[in-house]
Amino acid sequence: MKVAIVGGGWYGCHIASSLHAHGVEVALFEKNGRLFDEASGNNQFRLHQGLHYARSASTRYQSRDGYHRFVERYPKLSRTVESNIYLVPKETSLIDYDTYFSIMLSSGINLDKVPLNSIDWLNRSAFEGAIRCDERVVLTSSARAHFESRLDGLVRLHHRVTDLQVRDDKVRIDGEHFDYMIDATWGALSFHATRDQQVFYEPTLLLYYRQRGGDNVFPAVTLVDGALWSVYPTEDDRMFTLSSVTHTPLANCRSKDEAYAVLADVTSDLVARKRALMEKEVQPYMPEFLERFEFVGPQFAIKTKPRGLSENRACGVDVQGRYIGVQSGKIDNIFFANDRILGLLL
Repeated sequence: MKVAIVGGGWYGCHIASSLHAHGVEVALFEKNGRLFDEASGNNQFRLHQGLHYARSASTRYQSRDGYHRFVERYPKLSRTVESNIYLVPKETSLIDYDTYFSIMLSSGINLDKVPLNSIDWLNRSAFEGAIRCDERVVLTSSARAHFESRLDGLVRLHHRVTDLQVRDDKVRIDGEHFDYMIDATWGALSFHATRDQQVFYEPTLLLYYRQRGGDNVFPAVTLVDGALWSVYPTEDDRMFTLSSVTHTPLANCRSKDEAYAVLADVTSDLVARKRALMEKEVQPYMPEFLERFEFVGPQFAIKTKPRGLSENRACGVDVQGRYIGVQSGKIDNIFFANDRILGLLL
């Protein structure tokens, strides 16, 4: 069996590695000059257990299970976040603290309540409560090196697929025949127009900040649930990303090409305006934010998201003949997608 995989991010690399281990002939097409050069390598680097998704049980369960499978399968490709805190604000959360805590506890996630008076950098009066839960930072540079070695000879870098034909008996990609193809591009191929109607493409802007001085590393901080924000560490434990549900998205696009065009038009003035808005959003909750962090620069990416208000980010596998499309934005869902694909092909 010969399988083509398009997209050299987490899903493409993990599935290619798994199929190759089962004796399948694999070719992985990546349009960029290295693996993890799109959203898989430009994100908040967070491996979590589902605490973001109080409104989507399927996403919580997949994230919870995928978290533990990821740590077991790739123990060197992430590191522990020493202190990871989720906070429920009084006036801006969609649900109250007790409801949020009950949802997460009933989902089988190991967590603890944190007394607000133990958090000295917080405007405690703005919150109902806090939770501590284990999470990890994904080490993207280590992951890139791991899969470059693991998939040596299977990856075709700088190869943008321009001619895709899917027939009843074969798939042809740029003149080469395969038995199946797996689309791990999150819609960049635009193979099925109906899929574009179910999702949208979101060009995004995250901001990097470096922690100023001090011996103690600042904790990861996430506000839930709703249009809120988070400060999260990176591979460098003194470098953080600031993400805002309201201000990180730059547009809601119908195609990935449209999203790329939005990013191409980003100016330094726009980055400055977004920075001011995001810092203003954080300061009522963390008054000392600018005393503790200094701005470094922006990060750009494109997310593919399903439409709807439930915040469903569960993984889906779309099978249409010899075309297999994978849809999910969460790193921990790679195992769900891989299990489904192995069941289909082997």
